[in-house]
Amino acid sequence: MLEKKFSKAAIFNILCLQTLNQRIDFLTGYKNNNMKEEATKSVYEMIRLIGDDPEREGVEETPKRVVKSWETIYGGYRQQPEDVLTARFNSENYDEMVVLKNIEFFSTCEHHMLPFFGKAHVAYHPNGSVVGISKLARLVEVFSRRLQIQERLTMQIADSLMNIIEPIGCGVVIEAKHFCMISRGVNKQNSIMETSALRGVFKEPDVKQEFLKLINHR
Repeated sequence: MLEKKFSKAAIFNILCLQTLNQRIDFLTGYKNNNMKEEATKSVYEMIRLIGDDPEREGVEETPKRVVKSWETIYGGYRQQPEDVLTARFNSENYDEMVVLKNIEFFSTCEHHMLPFFGKAHVAYHPNGSVVGISKLARLVEVFSRRLQIQERLTMQIADSLMNIIEPIGCGVVIEAKHFCMISRGVNKQNSIMETSALRGVFKEPDVKQEFLKLINHR
């Protein structure tokens, strides 16, 4: 019946919409067994390509373990920032900065698919409401547990805060070590990359200075 009414492209879109709640791709949900098998075979071939025996004891189950690990490593694709910034409370007239610093995170560089990890510092100035403090940490995870670059990660966190909870300003600073610099290329073991994103009143010099002072205070 569908073939008589719609083009092949339209049918494909309809089926995608019908199964949207059940559809999970192999990077995030793994209910598609065919895609899981393809991914497992790819990891098997990767092990062979680097010169090891994918069937020897110790690594024979590695392809399955790797694909399974992607559920956590790339779990951010299953969430959106709106999903985690849900618990809001009256600010009780609190009109100063809220800062959550030293949020540990890990992510994966999209250029070499190598890890980068470090700490994120997130702050905002409430505009009548505040969010549960754990939600700021979860917001970092939503975007970090994807293929990323640090610059975009920093901006996505800041922009989501501004768009969803609508504070009068926010600031995000991320400091991280990148395995693409540690384990290959220039091989600099102690290099740390820092990025920042300032929005709203956080662009004002005095607010920016207060933010940086708070996150650097030990």
